[in-house]
Amino acid sequence: MQKRIAPASSVSGGIRLPGDKSISHRYAMIASIASGETRIHNYATGADCHSTLACLRALGVEMESSGTEVAIRGKGLDGLRAAAADLDAGNSGSTIRMLSGILAAQPFSSRIAGDESLARRPMQRIMRPLAEMGARIRAREDKYPPLEIHGSPLRPIDYALPVASAQVKTCVLFAGLFAEGATSVTEPARSRDHTEIALREFGAEVASVGRRITVTGRPSLAARELFVPSDLSSAAFFLAAALLAPGSELTIRGVGLNPTRSALLDFLIGMGAKIRIPEMESRNGELVGDIVVEHSGLRGGVIEGPLTAALIDEIPVLAVLGATTEEGLIVKDAAELRIKETDRIRTVIDNLGRMGVQAEELPDGMIVPGRQQFRAARFDSFGDHRIAMAFAVAALRADGESVIDGAEAASVSFPEFWETLAGIADNG
Repeated sequence: MQKRIAPASSVSGGIRLPGDKSISHRYAMIASIASGETRIHNYATGADCHSTLACLRALGVEMESSGTEVAIRGKGLDGLRAAAADLDAGNSGSTIRMLSGILAAQPFSSRIAGDESLARRPMQRIMRPLAEMGARIRAREDKYPPLEIHGSPLRPIDYALPVASAQVKTCVLFAGLFAEGATSVTEPARSRDHTEIALREFGAEVASVGRRITVTGRPSLAARELFVPSDLSSAAFFLAAALLAPGSELTIRGVGLNPTRSALLDFLIGMGAKIRIPEMESRNGELVGDIVVEHSGLRGGVIEGPLTAALIDEIPVLAVLGATTEEGLIVKDAAELRIKETDRIRTVIDNLGRMGVQAEELPDGMIVPGRQQFRAARFDSFGDHRIAMAFAVAALRADGESVIDGAEAASVSFPEFWETLAGIADNG
């Protein structure tokens, strides 16, 4: 699908975005192994989170969904059944990595695969700890999907993550739910803690001391009524659009403001962004609030070390923003970007170049000088939702109409993206 985007003089109004992907995945998976019916409000609309629901249905979990409301009748820790065919994770790395922790403990074998993009994403980071716990997993070339998971009784472990990853942490903690005793994961840097919060909401015993998280196995998980806040990662694109366009003021309502995700707001404010949060509340253990953002002149910045891990999903749109700042943007320690849906370092540099923006590709990041202008261009999503949305934002500040090929990629996380963007852009 191709999208044409005209320049916008400003963006303004109030919007409410789809539910947070990360939280939606976790709520659905835990609900499936809890007892009773869990009702999830504002479940994410993207294809990735619906891949999770499809996998759970294939494992015998009964559910009903209507729009963004999902009711899941949990099977308990021991109630899942073998799927009749391969489980399809689609494009979702979250689905395959986190669900594998549950599959590893089942008294049956499973085979989980995905699309062509997912088939290129390495899985050793989950395979190693699950093997230590007693699972038997086979993969193509010993690292790529599809994964053949031969479930077995698991033993608890104390595992040190080599690289900070909320998905790998979640996989191990989910497996630990089925092991007798305490399973611990120690992170080299703090990652998003939605799993810990969600497990506590369902009744699991979870202890966090520093960067060490411990879950006690065989808990009694009880169904809940849950609300998913809007996705801060999706909000990043609209924050950037408002910061770029003179005269803009935008309110994004009901956004998840979990402190382990707030690095984005801290980083933007540190560059000079005019962002405020009138008030916050806690819902199911997650902080939620409205974000008000105004056009701002930005200084630029450096993303490296633990900050890179915290901002890894937002780097494509921050690179776009960086080209317009006073000092530009430097990204380091981001080799992880090369094994996302695309090699996001290369695809960002490619599309910036098409718009006449100079940028240097580094082995683990990029350098984007500031004070640059965007030319109208035809660019490619490369099948990556975050690339499609990042360059839609860039197109709003181009000197003419731009064209995005593969615009349908946005539906992986945000099917309503194009409509929402059009609703706030003043193209007059």
